[in-house]
Amino acid sequence: MPHQHQPNTRAIFESVRYLFSGRIPEASSILLVESGSRDILEKAVASLRRSRGSDVPIDLVSCFSNLPRGLEAASTRVYRVSDYRGRQGHARLYRELRARRYPLIGIVCSEEPLMLKWKWAIGLRVPAKIFIINENADYFWLDRMHLKIIRQFAVARAGLAGSGAVRTLARLFSFPFALFYLLLYAGVVHARRALRLRFRRVSPAS
Repeated sequence: MPHQHQPNTRAIFESVRYLFSGRIPEASSILLVESGSRDILEKAVASLRRSRGSDVPIDLVSCFSNLPRGLEAASTRVYRVSDYRGRQGHARLYRELRARRYPLIGIVCSEEPLMLKWKWAIGLRVPAKIFIINENADYFWLDRMHLKIIRQFAVARAGLAGSGAVRTLARLFSFPFALFYLLLYAGVVHARRALRLRFRRVSPAS
């Protein structure tokens, strides 16, 4: 039984190893995870075709039924997440992706709640060099050589950049006081209610 967990452990180790390397593998094939709007991926495909060449195979993990512009059904292997339901289905998808040995994986990270669990699980369990695609269809490599960009991206996603930083920090600062006020208010209401009930029980006897 222990040997069943070995491929996942090795895949996770390889994925972490890619984070510490600035080397970009040859783009013999590319896997895209469509965890964002269709137009973002279509712009990314067009950009990849210009920079990597029109003959590089691009496959797709998606929740949509049709293909985006720039990808042809005859040359695109599509992994639709609806075909991989449940724990066994998830494991089967990861095995199939590892077996294809994709050197590059592009993951759409826009501010949209689309395929959230899928994209991070794939990024962790499928060893490949990962590049993050933002809502403008620009991308950057996920490794230690791009820590500054990654940090700026994470800060912006957390709402701590620009004018949003003031609002976010204000909400974080005021939350304990708001919680204390709500608890105090609830305590006063319940205390008054308890006193009224007690008074009603006592008053007839008096």
